[in-house]
Amino acid sequence: MQINLLYRPSQTLAQCWLGPNETVLAESGAMVGMTPNVQMQTQSGGLGAGLKRMFGGESFFRNSFTAVGGQGELLLAPPLCGDMAILEAGQRQWTLQSSAFVASSPTVDVQTKGGGFKGLFSGAGLFTLQTQGQGQVLIGAFGALEQITVDGSMVIDTGHLVAWESQLQYTVGKSGGGWIASFLSGEGLVCHFQGQGVVYLQSRNASEYGQTVGAMLPPQEA
Repeated sequence: MQINLLYRPSQTLAQCWLGPNETVLAESGAMVGMTPNVQMQTQSGGLGAGLKRMFGGESFFRNSFTAVGGQGELLLAPPLCGDMAILEAGQRQWTLQSSAFVASSPTVDVQTKGGGFKGLFSGAGLFTLQTQGQGQVLIGAFGALEQITVDGSMVIDTGHLVAWESQLQYTVGKSGGGWIASFLSGEGLVCHFQGQGVVYLQSRNASEYGQTVGAMLPPQEA
């Protein structure tokens, strides 16, 4: 599969070229368009797997797209405006926040993992997504994507996390010297990463954006 990322970084569209009989797995609702010879199948992988994905912030179902009778073209995009990136899974594995997954090679198993309260407070939700296997993983962000190399330690706002290498360790803590200072700063909770690896950040916080826009809307009539 060859992926071209178009219209970066604010309105990114993934143009995926599939060879004959080649398949890509995508999040439900990610398809923008495809050539007529690309066949789509919807699957949940079983009730348990579907429920875990749903609790992880994904849809219950995933779609597989296969090029039949020749090369096919598939266009994919995340629901929010922003950038996309291609991660290579294999020697390096990745942990994704729940809404970052867009698509992957069928040779990559993207599993929903319980992150406990640490995952909940990290901004990634009670569940995170973890890759296993080898292949490509397509992720999406709200706003621009920035790749940060952690070599020792790094502090990152929880609302801006997208993906990170799974070998990195992290704890969740206050942004300020105390809880009151953290609350008044408007920054809330942050993740303290330790180790060596790559973290992908998004330049915009979807939760804060929603709150800002929501406050501007007129009140709904009963």
